Amino acid sequence: MNVCFEKFGSSVRLTDGAGWYSPVYKAFLQPLRYKNKMYLEGTYTPIGRDSTGLYLYIGPASHNVTRLPETARITDGDGRKYVIQRAEEVKLSDKPFYYWAVVKEVSEVNL
Repeated sequence: MNVCFEKFGSSVRLTDGAGWYSPVYKAFLQPLRYKNKMYLEGTYTPIGRDSTGLYLYIGPASHNVTRLPETARITDGDGRKYVIQRAEEVKLSDKPFYYWAVVKEVSEVNL
């Protein structure tokens, strides 16, 4: 799985909001898709179309986003920041395989 992240993922970085930053690593960030596939509004971003500010994050098992504080942020390679709204661990044979999260883009004003 880590090969997929390294080959196809986007550069991201974690921060706890209190001064700690992770090294840059690769993960997937894409606009959250809805079942009804109705995209009548929205704007295009480098990682896809966005109409709600909500994104799906899928990251490697080496970066546990489920244990970060509420002040934590994910920053992408373009400097956009995302707050984690919900995160879960996906296991394979009782070991962490990857983490997924629903994240919302935030601006400096909202921080």
